[in-house]
Amino acid sequence: MLICILDGNNITNREILHDTLAASLQFPDWYGRNLDALYDCLSEIREETEILLLHEEALENHLGCYSKAFRKSVDDACLENSRIHFKSYT
Repeated sequence: MLICILDGNNITNREILHDTLAASLQFPDWYGRNLDALYDCLSEIREETEILLLHEEALENHLGCYSKAFRKSVDDACLENSRIHFKSYT
């Protein structure tokens, strides 16, 4: 199982968010580090994967509306790919 832990206290910009996702989820080198590429990569994952978001409110404070768009991309990918599981903790 792949596990990605995102700590909203430590993710202060989009680059850190995408770098953390790419490293934790072993995305390919061609990963475009944007929400469309995130959705594409999550949709193609073939092993059980858990994404844990800690301190969601801090992430929203750091990234503003981008955090909501990120959340929507992950939620949509979860609907597309039953191997993706997302949990958020405040």
